[in-house]
Amino acid sequence: MRKIISKSYNLEYNEPKKARLDAFLNDQIADLTRSQLQKFIKDGNVLVNNQPVSKNGSKLTAGDKILVNVPEEEPIKAVPENIPIEVVYEDDDVIVVNKPQGMVVHPAAGHPDKTLVNAILYHCQINDDDVIRPGIVHRIDKDTSGLLMIAKNNLAKQSLMKQLKEKSNLREYLAIVHGNFKEKTGKINAPLGRSKVDRKKQAVVEDGRNAVTHFTVLEQFENYSLLKLKLETGRTHQIRVHMQYIGHPVAGDPLYGPKNTLPGKGQFLHAETLGFVHPRTNKWMEFSIEPPKIFLDTLAQLRR
Repeated sequence: MRKIISKSYNLEYNEPKKARLDAFLNDQIADLTRSQLQKFIKDGNVLVNNQPVSKNGSKLTAGDKILVNVPEEEPIKAVPENIPIEVVYEDDDVIVVNKPQGMVVHPAAGHPDKTLVNAILYHCQINDDDVIRPGIVHRIDKDTSGLLMIAKNNLAKQSLMKQLKEKSNLREYLAIVHGNFKEKTGKINAPLGRSKVDRKKQAVVEDGRNAVTHFTVLEQFENYSLLKLKLETGRTHQIRVHMQYIGHPVAGDPLYGPKNTLPGKGQFLHAETLGFVHPRTNKWMEFSIEPPKIFLDTLAQLRR
């Protein structure tokens, strides 16, 4: 079957030292992930000097011309998958779950399945026309654990989205961050947008969207601190970028933190508390969940 190419990138390598093909492409093409690029190489969609290259680690030398053909993506649609999930609360309108660290919230390029949405669709019926993000009103990052509220119908979705917009709901996180604090509480008010330097990151930028994070220092250890953080807004990577901005990046954060950090599988960030007004009963509902074992074990080690 003939491949349909949606777009192409023409590049040339001009450095004196040799370089890995996948690393070079990752540095040059900001709107594609490294895993996507590696798949394109594997599938024969990357040519070096007009010859297909199938190894990610193929070495480039000065003067090499590289063509990356991006195939047209197949439409993404979330389908039910029998994946265990921890349900904290559920009724006819909403479901609150404890998302594990390492799970993506909804299907997207590079993550077409095995997401929280796939698991939710198997667990219950979601009446929503959105075929990719049914019921999703807010997200937490793949390697952030904790509570997420999901709407089971349009009434609930509109209500929960309105509360998020009006900042009337409650979202509190726990985080282990680098460094110690002189103050016990603080407020970070710094606008966020796409980084001008690295398009894969968010950053504090003058023309960014309003973003406010409140923090309270719960405990301090040697070189690390445990914080409770309250979101006033909900921007992409907000806590992670704000903590980096004030010089206290989240421990284990592979994108915004230092390499010399606590061992684990991603950032030590946990959505501990979630509160909202029930869309049908108008009663305030609040839920809390303790962090995963790796978070608790790391805290115990720091306390020792």
